[in-house]
Amino acid sequence: MTTPLILIAFLGLWKLYTVVSGVGELILPPPEKVGIALVQLLGDASVWQATYVTLYETVVGFALAAVVGIALGIVLGRARTLERILSPFLVATQVVPKVAIVPLLLLWFGFGLASKIFMAAIIAFFVMMQNTILGIRSIDQGHRDLMRVIRAPWWKRVISLDIPSSLPYVLTGVELGIVFAITGAIVGEYLGGDQGLGAMATVMLSALRTDQLFAVVIIMTLLGFLLYAIVAGVRRYAIPWHESSGRATAL
Repeated sequence: MTTPLILIAFLGLWKLYTVVSGVGELILPPPEKVGIALVQLLGDASVWQATYVTLYETVVGFALAAVVGIALGIVLGRARTLERILSPFLVATQVVPKVAIVPLLLLWFGFGLASKIFMAAIIAFFVMMQNTILGIRSIDQGHRDLMRVIRAPWWKRVISLDIPSSLPYVLTGVELGIVFAITGAIVGEYLGGDQGLGAMATVMLSALRTDQLFAVVIIMTLLGFLLYAIVAGVRRYAIPWHESSGRATAL
């Protein structure tokens, strides 16, 4: 019940501010006007097409980032020397302003979906890689020694020790990665593209349709919530034994 009450209070304060301050609708439209614009947009097929494009870019970029980030995290988690060598280059991909990367991606991959997919992947892979490294290194050394003592084959060590022990960390990185992925896709659409919700928001801004701009932002937010909820649900049910899932029960 708390969340709906907070939402209602937020909308009430928003409406009150537009009435009391006298701010123009071009700057901040009242919530009811944004609601009308949202309903109108949801009835427009082009909005659903734009949503599909952004969803596609996000999911493909996220999948690419997950494969690269988790695989690289496993390797670097086991090879500390290699991590020290590659770490400056990997960090550089994150500290460089993303606005500076977009023109290069547009030059290399064009204004189509590929540049947005790579933008989503570049932003999302680092957090998944780092969490995977942390998960691999969190495995208790005593457990590793036990596996060696009983001469367990490598595949048995991976299935029985490495995966269960590191999975909570890996899935936390995946949970964060989907948020970064949709952010990367939309930023790419903002800065260079004619498809997707980011490009649609740019058009609304150019036309000074602030109510529709707010409505597009709401659609972006709902899409982000949906993707996050799906990944969080997978995480919750993939590791029911771990206390972070909220499902673990005390013995």
